[in-house]
Amino acid sequence: MTSPLAGIRVVELASFVAAPSGGALLVDMGAEVIKVEVPWGEIYRHSNARMMGVDHDFPLSAPFQMSNHGKRSIALDLALPEAQAALRKVVDRADVLLTNMLPGRLARYGLDPERLLSERPELIIARLSGYGADGPEADTPAFDYTAYWARSGLMDRLHDEGTPPAFQRPGIGDHTAGLALALGIVAALRTRDSEGRGQIIDVALQNIGYYVAGNDVSWAAATGHTAPRHDRSKPRNPLWNQYQCKDGRWLFLVMIESDRYWAPFTKALGQPDLEKDERYADGFGRYHGSAELTAMLDAIFAERTLAEWGKRLDAHRLIWAPVLEYAEAAQDPTAAARNVFPTVDHPTVGQFRTVAPPLTMSDHPMPGNAPAPALGADTEAVLAESDVDADTIALLIAAAS
Repeated sequence: MTSPLAGIRVVELASFVAAPSGGALLVDMGAEVIKVEVPWGEIYRHSNARMMGVDHDFPLSAPFQMSNHGKRSIALDLALPEAQAALRKVVDRADVLLTNMLPGRLARYGLDPERLLSERPELIIARLSGYGADGPEADTPAFDYTAYWARSGLMDRLHDEGTPPAFQRPGIGDHTAGLALALGIVAALRTRDSEGRGQIIDVALQNIGYYVAGNDVSWAAATGHTAPRHDRSKPRNPLWNQYQCKDGRWLFLVMIESDRYWAPFTKALGQPDLEKDERYADGFGRYHGSAELTAMLDAIFAERTLAEWGKRLDAHRLIWAPVLEYAEAAQDPTAAARNVFPTVDHPTVGQFRTVAPPLTMSDHPMPGNAPAPALGADTEAVLAESDVDADTIALLIAAAS
């Protein structure tokens, strides 16, 4: 079967994570994605394991490889007018321009969307910004840490009472934004195929934060009130809570329909008398007796190891999960059976495992295991394909060396 986006060319003028991760998904669906980088390579390309606090000598940026697999790379010094003119020629041959460049910089390079669409109405332009590319903070620089995490309210909610606001791990909002960008681009391509017109797609990290936290944010928008934080010492539902085991490991119970699971849960605990305790006979009673019941469950779970509890909970088909570290999660046997961590054959460092795309298609393989391109590996070829003359190509390659 033909790849869904076979024949589609995307120019990616972007750095870091959000827009490039969207570009990687387009690669997975068969598009040709040309990544435009500064001559020295973006900083994300050069981060290594030890720089990120990982005790290993892996020489590449694993996240860069994940978000840029299968692309082509051209290196241009856009301070040069010749490079700006060459880039416009490359964009002229593209179906999609994918960028996280601030509007002011795009305009300086002659790539403002209005100008591009006036010259090529069929072009699709996908823009990633912190706070909206056409809003009052269009030119405000942002990362997902600021726009997605802090200003959306997530940072304030996802920590325990009495502790500082939580620090987000890298790329969480960015990868979600990449999904939104890819979805918008695919929809715009379908519209273009039927109507012949391109359009502008905008994804703002702030909006992604609101959407991801939509259950809480929708309540805040509708009522003007903020939902309370989870308090594990007195949860609204003690069967929807985290507990520490004898070996110091944690498990997470997620039995939202607590009445349905109360009887088998007490059997898994080996506490038949608890099922008959009138104080906790229904969800209402367990809510009002939450602090006492949770303290009781803390003591019970402290009697056995995580592995022992896992067998008991699974025997009664209860909904729970172990709280895993990333290194453990990357060895999850269920994930391995679904090839969630495919192997990359890299031309310089050999084999390593990476993270697969977040979806599969029955008639189109999406392994996500191609290596990211070497910096500027395709500069000469892409510029030649875009009818940039040989002398200018030589000049730009020399300037980027």
